[in-house]
Amino acid sequence: MTVINGSHFSNLEGFYEEISQLFMKDEDWKVGTLDGFDDILYGGFGVFEDNEEIEIIWKDSQKSKEDLGFNLTKEFYENKIRQGKPFNVELIQQKLDELIDGNGQTLFEILIEIIESHKNITLTLE
Repeated sequence: MTVINGSHFSNLEGFYEEISQLFMKDEDWKVGTLDGFDDILYGGFGVFEDNEEIEIIWKDSQKSKEDLGFNLTKEFYENKIRQGKPFNVELIQQKLDELIDGNGQTLFEILIEIIESHKNITLTLE
């Protein structure tokens, strides 16, 4: 069982730091992107094997839901749009527009979706 502790971080960088400590203890690289987070959940490196049954408990998930909510997500997309390449600015603008319209996902919801896309992982929000 792995525990993500929402009281340990308040932004996406802090989340990546928490995840890197939990899943990548003896590895040389750290998680730094949403794709990287998705990749480590497949296992085979870090602390668990390919398709190993894993239970993740996300403590203080309500705090994380607020921390990684609308404002931080809006800032996340705006920063990518400002940077331009290599990001697909049109796609990111569309995601930002959806977020502002109330139809888009927050970073917290994206992270949950990534975790839940791995059938071998059981997620409990506390």
